[in-house]
Amino acid sequence: MAAGRAASYSSPSSSFNAGYGNGHSGAAASEDEDGQNLWSSILSEVSTRSRSKLPSGKNVLLLGEDGAGKTSLIGKLQGIEEYKKGRGMEYLYINVHDEDRDDQTRCNVWILDGDLYHKGLLKFAMDASSVKDTLVMLIVDMSRPWLALDSLQKWASVIREHMDKLKIPPEEMKEMEERIVRSYQEYVEPGEEFPASPQRRNMQDDRDESVILPLGEDTLTRNLGIPVVVVCTKCDAISILEKEHDYTDEHFDFIQSHIRKFCLQYGAALIYTSIKENKNIDIVYKYIVQQLYGFPFNMPAVVVEKDAVFIPAGWDNDKKIGILHENFQTLKPDDTFEDIITKPPVRKVINAALIFGFA
Repeated sequence: MAAGRAASYSSPSSSFNAGYGNGHSGAAASEDEDGQNLWSSILSEVSTRSRSKLPSGKNVLLLGEDGAGKTSLIGKLQGIEEYKKGRGMEYLYINVHDEDRDDQTRCNVWILDGDLYHKGLLKFAMDASSVKDTLVMLIVDMSRPWLALDSLQKWASVIREHMDKLKIPPEEMKEMEERIVRSYQEYVEPGEEFPASPQRRNMQDDRDESVILPLGEDTLTRNLGIPVVVVCTKCDAISILEKEHDYTDEHFDFIQSHIRKFCLQYGAALIYTSIKENKNIDIVYKYIVQQLYGFPFNMPAVVVEKDAVFIPAGWDNDKKIGILHENFQTLKPDDTFEDIITKPPVRKVINAALIFGFA
């Protein structure tokens, strides 16, 4: 994936000292000075280049229910179709390539088992020194939408509890939280006055302060100090829920509005995906490398397609979520999620032998 700018390093020439010692002391001194300047320039460029290399030690941490497709999602990002799932805590990685720098690195990926029994293993994936370099991904199984909200709240509380145990110094935590707020506020929709945001971080410094808007009252009320992405997997199941369980557009708008409200609290992005239909998998990758490595990102929000929703952090607010509620006819926005999105009854297959009285 292109990083958005070209590298321009040139190697020093082997004929660098030609023309010295010909008796022209003034010319020699001038050439000597030019040579020193060129070497200084080269050394400076090499130094800058080495500092700007893709960093190592970045982490993505995935949490979600068993069977939600956490390992399959990362396997797809790696280009592996069949990936054997582990137990407890899985470690995988994603290759990140910066074509303009001709540089690459590995992004660590940690996948926590869906059983809360294993939450103690989080200490191996995220400690006080690595927390700043971590992105949390909460996975929601859209083939079982009745679990969505409970699952999000459960795993978010697991992360909050773990981060409390890290005992991050208050001033450091405040700095992390402020960075998330600033990143959220600086989001600008692609194609507007400024380029897609956030871009490389050093490009943000000279942005006009006047474009910074205050946060809504429900936004970042649970700021973790690290980026969060909610990924809804198996969104191809939406059509099955419609056909087999009488789910309507109103139901899916209701589900989306509740998930988006959750995302507002954590300042999280939202991505609907389908591995089966290869839908939005590329956005997951691009969003990861934008958040962790500062790659440019210019995908606009998508809210029209109910199975391919994409909402970058900083785009959403209560007013935009309210647009979904305008289509409600039988539901109310403040209806309890569990009362409306219920698990369909299991259709029992009755044994034919029992029907006809056979033994």
